[in-house]
Amino acid sequence: PAGAQALLVEVDLSEQEMTVSRDGVATDVWPVSTAREGTCTPTGTFRPQVLKRMHYSTLYDGAPMPFSIFFSGNYAIHGTTQTEKLGTPASAGCVRLAPENAETLFDAVLEVGKGETLIVIRE
Repeated sequence: PAGAQALLVEVDLSEQEMTVSRDGVATDVWPVSTAREGTCTPTGTFRPQVLKRMHYSTLYDGAPMPFSIFFSGNYAIHGTTQTEKLGTPASAGCVRLAPENAETLFDAVLEVGKGETLIVIRE
């Protein structure tokens, strides 16, 4: 069950919000930006696949993606410079966070491990 995970990352697409729980206790709630109209953020349950402290998009003109947590192919949770858009759909499908929140999440995943982290994205 999801509650048994050391780190649970829940993304609510309709609310444009992320809730992070450690050992079943919600520790952080942050605004996010997910897919704008005409694009999609994958829904479902995922595990982190690749973590990169700094990644530059190969699909979007080298756009910086600090503290990237790739969870499904080219889709990642990462920091953004477009913090004014957080709380609204604005991305090409990734889950964007304020850079300081992305760093906090990245460090938490490193601490507990990819196998103890669950990412749940729902409508």
